[in-house]
Amino acid sequence: MRQRGKLEYGGRATPQRTCVGCRVRAAGSELLRLVLVEDHVVPDLRRRLAGRGASLHPSVRCLELAERRRAFPRAFRVPGPLDVSRVRAHLEEENHDMSCRTPS
Repeated sequence: MRQRGKLEYGGRATPQRTCVGCRVRAAGSELLRLVLVEDHVVPDLRRRLAGRGASLHPSVRCLELAERRRAFPRAFRVPGPLDVSRVRAHLEEENHDMSCRTPS
C-alpha cells in the first residue's frame, strides 16, 4: 500500500505534489517549485527559498491554466492578482514546453 502523500518513483517513495495549473499529481522533482517574493511569483530552481511554495509543470500551458483559474493567489493564500512574468520568462527561456499528462 502506498503511503499518503508519497509516490512510488523509481523504486523509492518520493513526495507527491499537485500542479496548480492542471491539478495533476506528480513527483515533486518533476514539477517547478514557485514562491512568492513581494507580489512576484518566482521560480525556485534550487528549492531553497523560504516561504509557502506552489508546484507547476514546467510548461507554458500549465502556467496559462493556472492564470485562467486564478490559482496563484489561492495557492499562496494572498489576496489580489500576482505578477507571473518571471515564471513565464523562465519557461520561455528554457523552452520547457513539454506536455504534462492532462487530456486536451
